[in-house]
Amino acid sequence: MNPSEPRQQLREELARLILGGETRLTGDEVLTKGGLSREHGDRLWRALGFPDTGSSPAYGETDVEAIEIVAAALEEGLLDEATIFRMTRALGQTMSRLADWQMGTLVEQVESHVEEGRAGGRLEAAVMLAQQAEPGFERLMIYAWRRHLAAAATRMEALGAADAELLSTTMSVGFADLSRFTSLSNQLDDASLGALVESFESQCTDVVTAHGGRVIKALGDSILFVNPDPRAATVTALEMVSSVGSHGELPAIRAGLATGSVLSRLGDVFGPPVNLASRLSHVARSNRVLIDDDTASALDPDEFECRPLPPRPLRGFGNVSPITVSVRTGFRSSRLNS
Repeated sequence: MNPSEPRQQLREELARLILGGETRLTGDEVLTKGGLSREHGDRLWRALGFPDTGSSPAYGETDVEAIEIVAAALEEGLLDEATIFRMTRALGQTMSRLADWQMGTLVEQVESHVEEGRAGGRLEAAVMLAQQAEPGFERLMIYAWRRHLAAAATRMEALGAADAELLSTTMSVGFADLSRFTSLSNQLDDASLGALVESFESQCTDVVTAHGGRVIKALGDSILFVNPDPRAATVTALEMVSSVGSHGELPAIRAGLATGSVLSRLGDVFGPPVNLASRLSHVARSNRVLIDDDTASALDPDEFECRPLPPRPLRGFGNVSPITVSVRTGFRSSRLNS
């Protein structure tokens, strides 16, 4: 047997396990069987983030089922065409990031299986994981999606019935980032840098979630979060600085908070508070939290000390007086960590 044949067999087995079947159909064959036009098919592939495979067999029956779902949705008219492809694009971008994250996380497990002799090579270890772990992870993924969808629907309903309110709402936006990250990253190897970023993201996410907020996105050395309650957002930022930023393995953290009308769209948030929070985080000193006037006015002066700093130019906002915030010395409240 050719030495490359076992590896090719493992590659095919891995693809079959992940994709749920053989890939023997071309793009045209899938579209024909699924009942979707070439125009809509091209839009679907692009929305999902996949290139045209031409005449090469790259699809299977699971792809046909997906095409049938889109074709039926277009035919029934329950959702308009623009909405269908916007939702498909959101799905493609989200799943692409999830897949990269999952593979990056599983690399260490694959290497561990090989080192421990539980698998003869990386491909064999990957096949073992696909056989044993993927079915359970797929169910967990669907569960998490349903729970987040229910939570999003609840948030939407709470905004009220007015159309304008469904598109925007008042909330506090926070940016937190690692101080001197660029110089630090130049001193670390790839494994150490990856571990640092993962530790920062996971610890900050835990703090945000514990105080009723949501992480919108993480950008390596920074994290963007929102919270409908200015006080909870402030406590979140202060806790990041005091617990996460003071952790021995992480650099100091600096944070900026701004409160106001924010537009939520395509899994992201937009509006002046987002930009202002980012600007404030960039001018904050290490282990400090800077807030805007609207956030400060919503805080209890008996609980928090808010001290205006000298005005400074912030791009897009002119001269702004940032406000440094801290918990008043000696203040005790059972609500502080709630």
